[in-house]
Amino acid sequence: MDTIELGRFAVAADGGLTPRRSPEAPALLFAWRGRRCHAQFDPGWIRLTADAARIPSTADPGADRPRAFAAVATLPHQLPEGWHARLLPDHRIRIGAEAPMLNPSNATALVAAMVRFALVLDPYLDALVADGASPMTDGPR
Repeated sequence: MDTIELGRFAVAADGGLTPRRSPEAPALLFAWRGRRCHAQFDPGWIRLTADAARIPSTADPGADRPRAFAAVATLPHQLPEGWHARLLPDHRIRIGAEAPMLNPSNATALVAAMVRFALVLDPYLDALVADGASPMTDGPR
């Protein structure tokens, strides 16, 4: 089947998308509730991450940093299987997941995977803020 190149994808006549590495896998930035999210596509996989919240600064008046750190410590045990959370050096809290994707896939399947990720992520965003973390609202760059 003939394909055309569209960015980092090879697109088949039936709309099938196959990611091409050159030098990195294709990725999309999107926002969910103002949070920056990243979707990277590899053959057979989609990897999704979101900068969910941030540990407040010591300069923030009334910040309950111990409660926020405690929430981050318990977060990995609360996430669905295959999901992960980590605290970055700049105190951003990043939540991520991987999911299998058909290869070739199509635009509908890619968007559906991103929407599923955002909907499952949603209650964890609320919980982090309720537990003292600062919301991240910088969106894609």
